[in-house]
Amino acid sequence: PYFQEAVHSLSDCKNVIDVRNLGLMGAIELESIPNKLTARAMEAFQKAFERGLLVRTTGDTIALSPPLIVERKHIDFIAETVRDVLKTVH
Repeated sequence: PYFQEAVHSLSDCKNVIDVRNLGLMGAIELESIPNKLTARAMEAFQKAFERGLLVRTTGDTIALSPPLIVERKHIDFIAETVRDVLKTVH
């Protein structure tokens, strides 16, 4: 439940059109930039990586899947980092 709440707390971020999860798998779907499919998620990927967080992208969706031994402090880091990244993504 803690991961689910953290991921779904990102639904109010800029350009987010859907947030979903199943257990420790989460997806944050971003609005695509017209004629630049995948660009927004790729920018988020790069900015997250620069901040020490590795996410995956599929289309314009950020995919999260932390290890099963994840702790609350790691979930907090994931949510805070993604929130900060989404504030700066075009």
